[in-house]
Amino acid sequence: MRSRSNMLGLSAFDCAIIGGVAGVCVYYFVFVRKPRNGNGSGLAPPSTLGQASFQSIPPTSKGAAADDYDESSFISKMQAKNRNIVVFYGSQTGTAEDFATRLSKEALRYGLRAMSCDPEECDMKELAHLADIPNSLAIFCLATYGEGDPTDNLQEFFTMLKDCDRNELDLTGVNYCVFGLGNKTYEHYNAIGQLVDKKLEELGAKRIYELGLGDDDANIEEDFNNWKEGMWPAACQQLGVSAEAQDIKYRQYQLVNHEPGSVPPEKLYKGEISRLGSLQRQRPPFDAKNPYMAAVTENRELHTGGDRSCLHLELDIGDSRIRYESGDHVAVYPVNRSELVDKLGELLQCDLDQPFSLNNVDDDSTKKHPFPCPTTYRIAFLHYLDITANPKTNLLNELSDYTDNEEHKQMLKKMGSNTEEGKALYHDWIISARRHIVAVLEDLDSVKPPPDHLCELLPRLQARYYSIASSPKLHPKSVHVCAAVVRYTTSTNRLVLGVATGEFADKPAQLPVYVRRSQFRLPYKHQTPVIMVGPGTGFAPFRGFLQEREWAKDQGKPVGKTILYTGCRNRDIDYIYSQELEAWKDKGVITNLQVAFSRDQGEKVYVQHLMRRDENSREIWEVLELGGHFYVCGDAKHMARDVMAALEEIVEKHGSKSRQEAQDYIKKLSNKGRYSADVWS
Repeated sequence: MRSRSNMLGLSAFDCAIIGGVAGVCVYYFVFVRKPRNGNGSGLAPPSTLGQASFQSIPPTSKGAAADDYDESSFISKMQAKNRNIVVFYGSQTGTAEDFATRLSKEALRYGLRAMSCDPEECDMKELAHLADIPNSLAIFCLATYGEGDPTDNLQEFFTMLKDCDRNELDLTGVNYCVFGLGNKTYEHYNAIGQLVDKKLEELGAKRIYELGLGDDDANIEEDFNNWKEGMWPAACQQLGVSAEAQDIKYRQYQLVNHEPGSVPPEKLYKGEISRLGSLQRQRPPFDAKNPYMAAVTENRELHTGGDRSCLHLELDIGDSRIRYESGDHVAVYPVNRSELVDKLGELLQCDLDQPFSLNNVDDDSTKKHPFPCPTTYRIAFLHYLDITANPKTNLLNELSDYTDNEEHKQMLKKMGSNTEEGKALYHDWIISARRHIVAVLEDLDSVKPPPDHLCELLPRLQARYYSIASSPKLHPKSVHVCAAVVRYTTSTNRLVLGVATGEFADKPAQLPVYVRRSQFRLPYKHQTPVIMVGPGTGFAPFRGFLQEREWAKDQGKPVGKTILYTGCRNRDIDYIYSQELEAWKDKGVITNLQVAFSRDQGEKVYVQHLMRRDENSREIWEVLELGGHFYVCGDAKHMARDVMAALEEIVEKHGSKSRQEAQDYIKKLSNKGRYSADVWS
């Protein structure tokens, strides 16, 4: 009797081919494209709205050493998992990490396999062995932090890199490219990206594409998009693959819905950064992953009138074992406003109290979840996700798949594109109008993304940093904060409150905090003269400095000249800490108090104008020549630049120098630690 295949006229080879295709189809529909069922297992299916189609990242094919490799070695992992691109990130606020993750996903569109890595978790001396992996590439997304410093997670690699030579680390055969994240309002714009780019080349590595410089003072998202638009073709040419990108969107995380009651309440994350229950069961040491719940023992208004607000907070750290120095920063983890989260839940048509997890579909990634899981949507939107930031272009582009309204779809696609028309629309509609994700979904009401996908796309809510406004010499068990409350109305008539300062204004009983060390320090010797320039809340660290000098004076120690330039709009409205300042002046702690009341007269007067006055400028020059230290704190974009210009004029005038010589003089002060800036934009 003939077999059924022979009856159909099929050969054994034909049957094998059909069987193989059937097997692939079964694998795809059963294991990759699982429907979202009642308990949420499997990936979300393509949305029925607007032809949305998102695929999960395909499973990794095993390399030769897949069954035996060192998981702590990024080279071993790349070899075992057939990865040929590694994307390192130096990130302080999450932007560089986000860019690295996006590049890793985009590599798939070119048939490449990439993984993003935190250099702090890698042995970066292994970088030389990247040359052993054929057609490989290292991409660096590196932020410059503070005054030309590497981010916390890049410190070790940066120190190793700048101090080694080619005999210690030969990178011959290693392909690389760098995108730097910086801010032009700072003196050391993109210093880390530029230095790493230069150093890698000196060590023998091959730059496959030009250094990218992102400016956060302008539009860093646009800078990044422009850079990667040219980087990918260059990378593809170097790695020998087609530069034609597939039109595929990938999901990084898989949704798992948990049935009500299936996860005990004590097993759900409720805002913890790392360890489950850490906010309730506190134990030191306290840091970025384990913040201390500090009681707010004082919260008072510093302004005496007007429509603006500036608050003085005191945080109790008595039982925490936290130590700090004058000039350090306190980090506060904020919480989004509950009414904004409720509105977002309404727009998404989701149950905010639904327990869920988002699990990375890339089993090889060290980042298993985008934020602590399991949790609820309410907690995720309150504690873990930044819902008040301007949405990035990649988010808008992906939202376009979740609408049937053609006008809304095209508008989102245009803003998500890299065309000049799209950039202009993004700037006007998103940046200038200050629209956050809630505003976008309100104004484009046909757009209905699944809440889990939105959770994947939104950036993490970051800690807010404040210069500590106290000295441990006087206040060893408390940290003081001076913060201006952010409050304004947008062009679309929406009220915007600062995430952290808005919370301060609501008088919270406790705040999750930790202390971050700073290089902004008083001279070791109390008799060293100092000049401090800090208008408005820029005065905060100098309050700690003055407390410290008062303590030294009370101890009978010799204290050098202490000169303060500060300022506000009106003496009778926003002259913060005025009574303390006048008392320090009377006591001789402050030897010269200069306050600029910018709006108490017809012509505006700022701190730089006071510095330029003959008697003051002469004193500044004399203090610098006697070995004094110069400090500036506050707005980087305008004030700090104006103060620097005034200082250059003073050095030029009283030191009989050219402008270039004056700039060199100040640069030497900076190199010696005698010119310090704690500024923000």
